[in-house]
Amino acid sequence: MTAVRAEDHGEALPIWRRLAHGAALASPFVLGVVVLGLGLYPIGVGDVLRSLVSLIVPEAAADVPEIARRLVLDVRLPRVLAALLIGGGLAVTGVVFQGIFTNPLVDSNLLGVTSGAGFGAALVLLVGGSAWLIQASAFGFGLLAVAIAFLGSRLYRSAPTIVLTLMGILVGSLFASLTSLLKYVADPLDALPSITFWLLGGLTGAGWRHVPLLAALVLGGALFFVLVRWRLNVLSMGDAQATALGMHPQRMKVVLIVVSTLVTAIAVSVGGVIGWVGLVVPHAARMVVGPDHRRLVPMALALGASFLLLVDTVSRAWLPSEVPLGVLTGLIGVPILIVLLRKNRTGW
Repeated sequence: MTAVRAEDHGEALPIWRRLAHGAALASPFVLGVVVLGLGLYPIGVGDVLRSLVSLIVPEAAADVPEIARRLVLDVRLPRVLAALLIGGGLAVTGVVFQGIFTNPLVDSNLLGVTSGAGFGAALVLLVGGSAWLIQASAFGFGLLAVAIAFLGSRLYRSAPTIVLTLMGILVGSLFASLTSLLKYVADPLDALPSITFWLLGGLTGAGWRHVPLLAALVLGGALFFVLVRWRLNVLSMGDAQATALGMHPQRMKVVLIVVSTLVTAIAVSVGGVIGWVGLVVPHAARMVVGPDHRRLVPMALALGASFLLLVDTVSRAWLPSEVPLGVLTGLIGVPILIVLLRKNRTGW
């Protein structure tokens, strides 16, 4: 990765970028309100707003039909919040991993967290566990996969970043193979469809019970990344330059990887395997604000949240039947990434 350019630190952004920046940062809030009214039972924006206000002032929804208020608050709102949190979390961890490994073609799945979480969920689905146990198992095995990759990399003293990357690929392949084994032995009429559907990703089961922990880890991790975003600029210059500037690069990378793993694991445990968000969105964010992580981190959060919310809305409200998010993000993300790479082929 090229070092952060000097003009990205001191000079103001062009006017079109500042306008795009402001619009992108506001987009999750605007889209969140709009999509709450979309679905098989359409609801006007006014009724949506009054329903939301009724959470604080119950009398505000006096003129709103009860079915509309309940649909907004109990069914659509938790799903919208989950989409925003998962999309933003996956996007910002993608930015962090690309900065750590100085590679624009990696994301937080590099160290095997998604494969580990997929195996954990498949294991519980195979034995018929409850919904909360599926989430807990996915979260735990996602953390375990990254821990194995990290501990394995410590056995080698040379090129720690390269070794960690290789260990992540190996561990991810191992858990992917174990998941395939579980699918092979699963009951084809019961457990196998459940495992396959979960691995495709989706928010059909997202409810209020998922939101508190998801919000705590994603927002906590996002706040941490915002606070240390200038350190990502230093890390992007290389370990030698970071050391010369007084930073302990390996220690900082470990902290960033741990926080990113927590955010990714909770996102995968709730939404299943949803790919491409952490790879596509960082490139789009760089086109708006450049490679400076001081602007890039909040921009990736906003664009990631908006992107996944739009994809989920297409799946939920505009298609004849709901398509898994992992399928749609791949179908949409691949051509978008090809276009972004062509437009940004001079570097990032």
